Amino acid sequence: MDTKTGKIGVTTDNIFPVIKKFLYSDHEIFLRELVSNAIDATQKLRTLSSFGEYKGTLDDMNVRVAIDKEAGTLTVSDHGIGMTAEDIDKYINQIAFSGAEEFLAKYKDRAENIIGHFGLGFYSAFMVAKKVEIRTLSYKEGSQAMMWSCDGSPEYTMEPIEKKERGTNIVLYIDDDNKDFLEQARIDTLLKKYCRFLPVPVISGKQQEWKDGKMTDTDRDNVINNTEPAWTKKPADLTDEDYRAFYRELYPGQDDPLFWIHLNVDYPFTLTGILYFPKIKSNIDINRQGRIQLYCNQVFVTDSVEGVVPEFMMLMQGVIDSPDIPLNVSRSYLQSDSAVKKISGYITRKVADRLDEIFTQNRTDFEAKWDDIKIFIEYGMLTDEKFADRAKKFVLLKDTEGKFFTLDEYKALIEPTQTDKDGTTVYLYTTDPTAQYNYINAATERGYDVLVMDGQLDSHFIGLLEQKVEKSRFVRVDSDVIDNLISKEDRKVADLTPLQRNELTTIFRSQIPAVDKAEFLVSFEALSATAAPVMITQNEYMRRMKDMAAMQPGMAFYAEMPDSYNLIVNTEHRLIKEIRDAAAEALDAKVQPVETDIEAANAEITRLRDAAKAAGDKTDAETDKQLADLEKKVSELRDAENKTISEFAATQPRVKQLIDLALLGNGLLRGSDLSSFISRSVELM
Repeated sequence: MDTKTGKIGVTTDNIFPVIKKFLYSDHEIFLRELVSNAIDATQKLRTLSSFGEYKGTLDDMNVRVAIDKEAGTLTVSDHGIGMTAEDIDKYINQIAFSGAEEFLAKYKDRAENIIGHFGLGFYSAFMVAKKVEIRTLSYKEGSQAMMWSCDGSPEYTMEPIEKKERGTNIVLYIDDDNKDFLEQARIDTLLKKYCRFLPVPVISGKQQEWKDGKMTDTDRDNVINNTEPAWTKKPADLTDEDYRAFYRELYPGQDDPLFWIHLNVDYPFTLTGILYFPKIKSNIDINRQGRIQLYCNQVFVTDSVEGVVPEFMMLMQGVIDSPDIPLNVSRSYLQSDSAVKKISGYITRKVADRLDEIFTQNRTDFEAKWDDIKIFIEYGMLTDEKFADRAKKFVLLKDTEGKFFTLDEYKALIEPTQTDKDGTTVYLYTTDPTAQYNYINAATERGYDVLVMDGQLDSHFIGLLEQKVEKSRFVRVDSDVIDNLISKEDRKVADLTPLQRNELTTIFRSQIPAVDKAEFLVSFEALSATAAPVMITQNEYMRRMKDMAAMQPGMAFYAEMPDSYNLIVNTEHRLIKEIRDAAAEALDAKVQPVETDIEAANAEITRLRDAAKAAGDKTDAETDKQLADLEKKVSELRDAENKTISEFAATQPRVKQLIDLALLGNGLLRGSDLSSFISRSVELM
């Protein structure tokens, strides 16, 4: 045929500026599109050959990407089915969408999925090229080789050429703004990103070796891709080492994975892939883009898989391949598409089933790896209700003896001994078995069992378990004295007179050293005579809020609050009784008259305020002055009383020693206070 010119079949002249403008941020995907087309052409020829519709040889079934820096061209070549002039007219000259004006109006502000969705894969070449040529020869006998050429305007030229080899060469004349695509390293990087697992060998340049002090090309072709990645094979054909080798191919330099799951489903959608549980060494980072790679027929789509896989699986690594997810999709598309939601649900179910299978078939191995995989399972249960329901069968609890239990097993273990007077089963736990050893020891001596909950997500997970396990309560082992952790009967009230309570409160409070970001509340408990004289506990609710605040920016209010501790004084202990009696002998005669004066002043303040309230909250200047004088008097009397008691407390080294012992047991005694404690201990000996 003669040279033919014409206009590409669109109803507007500005389709190319639209492609360049709207897809510019993703302009590197032109290479993925052109190589994918070349792969399709190659695979189609193989299919035709298998049906007997193509009788020729299947030689050199590769895709080549070649750079000519002098000519300024990048060429993608294949030996696939090629095209006739009629094919070019059908597939190139007629862009497959109706109403370009409607298209432009619809996608004026967002064009994330123009390519592919509208059959514009080939036209992505114009994002980086000022001119594109197609040189092609169809597999059909007697075909005429053709060249199609276009400079980025709707006008094109098509003419016969000489071409001996079957297939298609796409030649891009790279424009001045995209000269980086004429660098071999840049092209190889993109090919490894998008094409590393395509089913046809992709050749780019030559293999290199070190020679004469520099890297030099050899005569061996550089094949970019692995044409038969592990996920395309049947699980029965793969060994454990095959799975590990593929993991190392995906993530060089990382430790071997803990487990893996081979996905393989063909109804109601097609999905294959392999997901790995990696070892996580550092603090959890939810934004783990790049861990799971999404492919469409072995063509890389994205590593931003939010919406395709459940949130908790962002901690996993591996590959998902599904032709039901188009190559060019926006994040909003992934999150709203019904097929994608079904895929997400399937993956959740498959992961849960696989974990249950591993647990059932080899519980010993599952337990050995529990500390590494618990973060996946806990995160899954916290963020996915359906996974949480399935995981209840195999989620494990570990106690301080290193024994593992399912939820049902552990409940059966502790119900007889750790159910309080209200019928609630109390789960005791520690977040630091070493630092909280004394509290753990006190609990185990009572026959209680203590769980280890020291994981990154355990503070949140505890709250979930309290919802899932009926009539349960989780209490950290150092949050109260042992007699109160699991209340079997009503508490015994500390037998102190108001004067004794006031004196002991000030004696102990005045001797507590300053601890950074910590506040202490002195309280009294009538514990057993053999229990410790002074103990420090931390309020369960406030501590739990602070733990969660450390991981949730929205709870910064709790994170900024000081740690709240209870300094509990055991009024039944011999040493406390001795301190109480010594205080009574030294202080009662001095403190009682002051207390009487304070009570009298407070009574007068109450009388004056009651009178004012009866008069409609109206007071005159004289009454206001009386109230101010009385309040000042009370404050001065209280200061004087506290000073008297504090001076006495300073003469009682046993008070300071008992407090420091309690602080030391909780890791709260530091610096000069610790040094003073050591010196005082020697003196008291």
